Amino acid sequence: MQKLGLNAVCYFKVGGVASSGDWLPLSTLKDLTLTLEAGEADVTTRAANGWRLKIATLKEASIEGELLYDSADAGFTAVKNAYFSNALIGILALDGPLAVAGNEGLQCDASVLSFTREEKLEDALSAKIKLVPTYSTSPPSWVRTQAGGILVPAES
Repeated sequence: MQKLGLNAVCYFKVGGVASSGDWLPLSTLKDLTLTLEAGEADVTTRAANGWRLKIATLKEASIEGELLYDSADAGFTAVKNAYFSNALIGILALDGPLAVAGNEGLQCDASVLSFTREEKLEDALSAKIKLVPTYSTSPPSWVRTQAGGILVPAES
């Protein structure tokens, strides 16, 4: 089933994935790019007939986007505070609403690596952000939504 980017929702949770409280939408988010990549190891052998062979190793992710600069918004403030205090923030980047069963995405505790204010003459103030998974007791996972907003590993 084809999904539209405008229906995707990115949520946050102050204190991280395992903290109490609800996932709240980053409501001032304009655009978002979720990049998933893996490192690589060379596994070439003489039997490869002259071809270089590689295998995926460690996965990595980055969440990059643009927030409208609204200091009264809870999501904007949570990301800004996580950046300035070097605190982790829970992120849930789904391809649809949390309350709708069958949506998928990355859930992780993240560190805010970039919080860049944009001041364009003919546009609203915004902040370009970059978040990456960080050290925590909750490792990153690819999750799927079930009825009632329950998250389960996408493989199940």
